[in-house]
Amino acid sequence: MTIEPEISQELIESHGLNAEEYKRLIDIIGRIPTYTELGIFSAMWNEHCSYKSSKKWLRTLPTTGPQVICGPGENAGIVDIGDGDAIVFKMESHNHPSYIEPYQGAATGVGGILRDVFTMGARPIAAMNSLSFGDFNHPKTKSLINGVVEGVGGYGNCFGVPTVGGEVRFHSAYNGNCLVNAFAAGIAKTDSIFYSAASGVGMPVVYLGAKTGRDGVGGATMASAEFDDTIEDKRPTVQVGDPFTEKRLMEATLELMQTGAVISIQDMGAAGLTCSAVEMGDKGNLGVKLNLEDVPQREENMTAYEMMLSESQERMLMVLKPELESEARSVFEKWDLDFAIVGETIAEDRFLVLHNGKIKADLPLKALSGTAPEYDRPWVETPKAADLVNIPNVDPIKGLLKIIGSANYGSKSWVYEQYDTMVMADTLVHPGSDAGVVRIHGTTKAVAFTSDVSPRYCKANPFEGGKQAVAEAYRNLSATGAKPLATTDNMNFGNPEKPEIMGQFVGCIKGIAEAVLILDMPIVSGNVSLYNETDGSAILPTPTIGAVGLLNDLSEIIQFTPNSGDNLVLIGKTNGHLGQSAIMKELFDREEGDAPFVDLNAEKIAGDFVRASHRSNIITAAHDVSDGGLAIAATEMSISAGFGVSLLGGDTGWFFGEDQGRYILACKDSDALIKAADLAGIPAQLIGSFGGDKIKLGEASIDFIDVKNAHETILKSLVS
Repeated sequence: MTIEPEISQELIESHGLNAEEYKRLIDIIGRIPTYTELGIFSAMWNEHCSYKSSKKWLRTLPTTGPQVICGPGENAGIVDIGDGDAIVFKMESHNHPSYIEPYQGAATGVGGILRDVFTMGARPIAAMNSLSFGDFNHPKTKSLINGVVEGVGGYGNCFGVPTVGGEVRFHSAYNGNCLVNAFAAGIAKTDSIFYSAASGVGMPVVYLGAKTGRDGVGGATMASAEFDDTIEDKRPTVQVGDPFTEKRLMEATLELMQTGAVISIQDMGAAGLTCSAVEMGDKGNLGVKLNLEDVPQREENMTAYEMMLSESQERMLMVLKPELESEARSVFEKWDLDFAIVGETIAEDRFLVLHNGKIKADLPLKALSGTAPEYDRPWVETPKAADLVNIPNVDPIKGLLKIIGSANYGSKSWVYEQYDTMVMADTLVHPGSDAGVVRIHGTTKAVAFTSDVSPRYCKANPFEGGKQAVAEAYRNLSATGAKPLATTDNMNFGNPEKPEIMGQFVGCIKGIAEAVLILDMPIVSGNVSLYNETDGSAILPTPTIGAVGLLNDLSEIIQFTPNSGDNLVLIGKTNGHLGQSAIMKELFDREEGDAPFVDLNAEKIAGDFVRASHRSNIITAAHDVSDGGLAIAATEMSISAGFGVSLLGGDTGWFFGEDQGRYILACKDSDALIKAADLAGIPAQLIGSFGGDKIKLGEASIDFIDVKNAHETILKSLVS
């Protein structure tokens, strides 16, 4: 017989509930909770599941538009791409698990986001990831990046989805808390989308997929707290993934959906069976009764508490049309997956959990979701950054080599070459370009994907940093020829109970809101990851933006690689902004000054112009200008092409300034391009040309091969 522990103050605190929240729990149910009930409340009320510190501000984000079919609140967001097709996509974090157990933490992050997509009836067609690690002087960085990259590749490659983009950064602020943000997108028919709201009283609640084990118990609560010196004790809270089971689960789920048996369906992610059952009931205004002895288990003598809070992977929960049970069951038996009726929907507002005939939890269901605590955390605005002073005059070649040969700005091919980018045979633009592009199978349409954020900007000026993350995503899509459609966000911050951290969050949200509104890229899904701190030291504010764009025809794709002999034209205004720039950080280890100002109206005009210029056949290639300025952008295009580039001379701000809203465009006829830009009201100037075996920055030059080698070898040398 299992003896449940006494509900002590220590036990309450270990479940992440403060005194006020526990009192609220008592007031709701009118008695002391059982151990299982305490676990259920802890799971549903923790930061990771309830968004209790961020709800107030998330509501201010623009989430609607004519292209939006489904905004935040479901497993993933959905946008219409015409012809009866829709793109389903989302980004989520697996930060804490990946720091504790890099391989499994990253792998199950990929698995979870893929389930969010196919749960809605979409077949995944693309994945991305945004990874942030500490500096290479830290003893854990090398093992973390090796483990995380292997985990991402191991799961995604086995599942069979191409990884088409992403980003990797290194900064000492992530020494004690790496970030692993996983993105997935899928294609669905607009008339065959599945949602999670339960309906109908007495409908069977069905468990689908892999068996339940003890891995991941308490994972969501662990992800809602800072790290300290007890970090190793949290290792059992990390889930264990099986991509081959997930592949079968996807095929079985999509086949099941064709039978007409599905009333509603929900991924079992954070907080497992608890969260999936409560969310389905809450959205459908129904109660749920569960019989845990019917839950498929892979370990003996599991308790109700363990089953309700397990985060074992590759599992789903469904409400079934009872008359189609036999047909539905046969699908899952064919795929050698569990199919078990574990409960039913009930009319009362009640979450009733039974185990071997004994009541383990009897709670008002809506109280677990709708009345979760919601905080208006105190916040202070980030002080205005001091102006950057004592700006040194940099030898441009020295600056170029320092940036292009750094871990942050060198080639990430060591990472993405471990990912399968070609599976399904529809990837048209690969990692290493501005955005990945995937063809809609069997058509001449394509979708572009990018992931962007500049954390150093967000720390110096959260409002401008939030704007810039969206604007850079907009530029990356536009530089690839895609019309930006919509975004998903992954808000990674430190402890929200600290007013300065909450101020970073609020500032970034305000900036993101303004940008997605003006650039017509509504937020349709997302994730908030808070308490990314170790021993009180927070990460840089990192509001990652994942963005999706549409190409109505494959001819609209803009190449990243120029031709030898092409002229190089810069569009957009250049003031030489060096605050928080790559050159100041990489060459002088100075993180000073303000973030660059982002003129969103100018961004929109410039993006529209780039796409129109390609349709008019007056450009041959394009690249946005971001970290490292003109020198880095031009050199990246040069390396892609395999020959040199020459830029007109200027000062440090000219070569390395990070003014926003700019692109460099390769063309044959620079006069025609500059004239077209002038008519559009956009600053444009001829700044150089491509070709030869040198990288020339004004009067200074270096052999192309030396720059290429520095760029391509740095990361591999650091991780090996």
